Amino acid sequence: MKKFPKIVFIGSTHFSLYTLKKLYIKQYNIVGIITSPDNPFFKNEKAFTPVKIYALENNIPFLQPVNLLNSSFLKNIKIWNADIQIVVSFRVLPKEVWNLPKMGSFNLHASLLPQYRGAAPINWVIINGENKTGLTTFFIEKKIDSGKILLQKEIQIKKEETAGELEKKLTKISASMVIQTLENIIKKKIKPIPQNNIDSSLLKYAPKISTKDCRIQWKNINIESIYNKIRGLSPYPTAWTLLFFNNTKFVRFKMFLVKKIRKTHTFPIGRILVSSHEMKISVKEGFISIMEGQIEGKKRMHVKNLINGLKIRKNLFVR
Repeated sequence: MKKFPKIVFIGSTHFSLYTLKKLYIKQYNIVGIITSPDNPFFKNEKAFTPVKIYALENNIPFLQPVNLLNSSFLKNIKIWNADIQIVVSFRVLPKEVWNLPKMGSFNLHASLLPQYRGAAPINWVIINGENKTGLTTFFIEKKIDSGKILLQKEIQIKKEETAGELEKKLTKISASMVIQTLENIIKKKIKPIPQNNIDSSLLKYAPKISTKDCRIQWKNINIESIYNKIRGLSPYPTAWTLLFFNNTKFVRFKMFLVKKIRKTHTFPIGRILVSSHEMKISVKEGFISIMEGQIEGKKRMHVKNLINGLKIRKNLFVR
């Protein structure tokens, strides 16, 4: 085990876990972990974050603060006396936490800063139809995602790629980015670069996405925007719409995988056309063809299974 530096790792998600594992396997000195509180909706191990489970499996001390300014929490984290803190997928830290280590605290962010500051960069780059994104490590400062940049790596986004697929790609390079950043800080081979002071009107942001935001508005939106939004929300938090049967009954319908068909037609917007092998929704400039979806109360299904489960195939609409 390396004695220096003493590291506190801060994170909660599977994206965080990948980096934590690599640091631990390479025997970096992780003196403690900060992760999110248990999920109150579960009473077993499902309530734990992936990072907490790993901490328990490897006997790494951890804290799960509800309030990051709680005096008891701050006292305990000071006891660890970390040289540096590494943050991957966590909520905003107060200065009382990020300012503790003498070597600073740095964060891994899933975008090419200064673009896409915020909680959901992986979703928003696809929703906005970008063809590239990447990872950025930066020193944490008072203003969110605005600290001095340490390292960046750019990757291309495929035209059909979903948010889930993009996250997997970014995850695979995340740990090496963090370790390279850490080693450069230790060896003093890195020169932090201030984020450019560009006009705020040119910046694109990545705010947290609510369930309400995930509803597809079919009218007055072009086919490309609808397609990008569905894949940008797949598999989570998932695009949805209301599926109407004969204009009397409706259920929530989630869309995970779709393809776009550019074609002139005369169908009203939102009409669902069902055949033995295809389920497609009429939009401006063509159709959105469902490949995988989920009707409320049922499991996620391939389109053929969805069609087989539909008792009504005519007079179907989405709104």
